[in-house]
Amino acid sequence: MAELAELARPYAEAVYKIAKEQGGAQKWSEMLEMLSLVMADQDISRAARNPRVGNERFIALLLDICSEKLNKEGVAFVKVLSENKRLNLVGSIAELYEQYRSDGEGYLAVGVTSAFPMDKKEQEKLSKTLAKQFGKEIRLTVEEDSSLIGGIIIRAGDKVIDGSVSGQIEQLAKQL
Repeated sequence: MAELAELARPYAEAVYKIAKEQGGAQKWSEMLEMLSLVMADQDISRAARNPRVGNERFIALLLDICSEKLNKEGVAFVKVLSENKRLNLVGSIAELYEQYRSDGEGYLAVGVTSAFPMDKKEQEKLSKTLAKQFGKEIRLTVEEDSSLIGGIIIRAGDKVIDGSVSGQIEQLAKQL
């Protein structure tokens, strides 16, 4: 994984530099997120590796799927990644880009996975608590995952706080 991050770093840095110069940081976040989601799809991943599909056909397919989200710079970026055989790095590039963006804009992107839906009041309370903890503005992304049984998992940068029931059961099982 660290090796992928090292390969992805120059691309993420270049994208962040372009986004900063053009004032399009949010647009690049959206484009990279879309590309990451599409490339993570099993059928798309399989097509990318299939020699019978061919690179040109695959790129045409990818650009068609993502056409509503990609601007001309996004299309050019996909083509550069394809030419350099680095489309598999899109997820890592997106993660690094978001780190550069949050550092540059002075906020911390925090992902929260909750066993149950969180209302706005709970999200605001959690954001305020995390802002005090980390000393930065917090941008919260909340997902729901009933497999956690109860509680939440918080991901902030390289820190993970697992307060889920399933995580506690897992820890207990390791201790036994």
